[in-house]
Amino acid sequence: MGNEAHLKKNIGFAVATSLVVGTVIGSGIFMKPGIVISSTGNSTLALWAWIIGGIITLASGLTIAEVSVKIPKTGGLYAYIEEVYGRFWGFLCGWVQTLIYGPAIMGALGLYFGTLVANLFGFSASSNTIIGIITILFLGFMNLLGTQYGGFIQNISTIGKLIPIILIAVFGLFQGDVQILNMDSGVTQSLSMGAAVLATLWAYDGFMNVGYMAGEMKNPSKTLPQAIITGILIVIAAYLTVNLAMLHVLPASKIVELGPNAASSAAAILFGKMGGNLLSVGILVSIFGCLNGKVLTFPRIPYAMAKDGFLPAAKAISSIHPKYKTPVGATLLQLAISIIMMLAADPDRLSDIAIFTVFTFYALSFVAVFLLRKKSNSNNQNLYKVPLYPITPIVAILGALYIIGSTVINKPLDAFLSILITIIGIPIYSILKSKQQKQQPLSKVS
Repeated sequence: MGNEAHLKKNIGFAVATSLVVGTVIGSGIFMKPGIVISSTGNSTLALWAWIIGGIITLASGLTIAEVSVKIPKTGGLYAYIEEVYGRFWGFLCGWVQTLIYGPAIMGALGLYFGTLVANLFGFSASSNTIIGIITILFLGFMNLLGTQYGGFIQNISTIGKLIPIILIAVFGLFQGDVQILNMDSGVTQSLSMGAAVLATLWAYDGFMNVGYMAGEMKNPSKTLPQAIITGILIVIAAYLTVNLAMLHVLPASKIVELGPNAASSAAAILFGKMGGNLLSVGILVSIFGCLNGKVLTFPRIPYAMAKDGFLPAAKAISSIHPKYKTPVGATLLQLAISIIMMLAADPDRLSDIAIFTVFTFYALSFVAVFLLRKKSNSNNQNLYKVPLYPITPIVAILGALYIIGSTVINKPLDAFLSILITIIGIPIYSILKSKQQKQQPLSKVS
């Protein structure tokens, strides 16, 4: 046991920073440039949207890091909300993550992956969804066989995701000849910086994971903020550089037209058909790895809730495979909801719904910093504290409110559906709580 504890406290700055970069970079940098440009109307404003999204992400990561240090529990956002606001709000957070956030992210990634595979091999557009569903089912099966298989896929994909980013960024900036700034998007739709920033936050999503490693660091009060600042700044720089490179290779209007295939097309221009195809494979590896990470981790939320008896059909959802010791019930539940979403909506809509839904609870977790400081009587200087308090958490809160408000204004139907599913959780919670209260006396008697 002593050796295990030592290993858990052995994460230094370099490893922590690489973990930050690895958890944030996924599909968004390849899938969202066209959406961001079309939402802002021109290339310059699109670049500003990436910067604003990065600032919100940096403030959010630094803020949630303090919450994770003060609430060193497994379960992430679900655990933080429950600890600060009580079981009811914890339940709603887990309920939304189970029914909307997790499945929507998995569904969007699956559809993005299917789109790129179909484009690479010349399949019809109608095959996108089928390829995406097959991919999600395959990863679900592999992760049910044991976490070692999912972990192997994750290690390989981490390397794969960095190769296309570096190559497109470097060669695009030096070989491109297209004007970058003040280029029109070529679309006449209504413009919205809020929608653009929402799209960038899909690319930046994952920052909530950066604070989970606080208990495993040798000196979290110094290492954690340094890793968060450095890691997210690296991601911001990578995203801006890739966008600048793509705009230097393809006109802004062409990036909008190509959509998810813009990065692959830019790679083909830079490296020829064969080189472009190889980089397209690298992009696919990145998305595949990102999707694998979600399939591996998201079922843990409904599993934890079901174990506590706070989901319908809790016994089935909390079931563990007798041989492989994996959460088979929760995984199958997440896969089923994801597939339904893939059949019902396009990936851009699913990603927007996911970000809107989770940012409501992100906002609550950012406010928790103020509440925790008010309750805390400890002056332990070894505990990490968010820098530039209270400015940093205020920026995080305002950023979250900005995303929530702009989604309600620009995409009211998506917001309404998310809110409706959240509200449905209220009577479910009451029923489950009442059921537990009735069972407790019986268990005590027995």
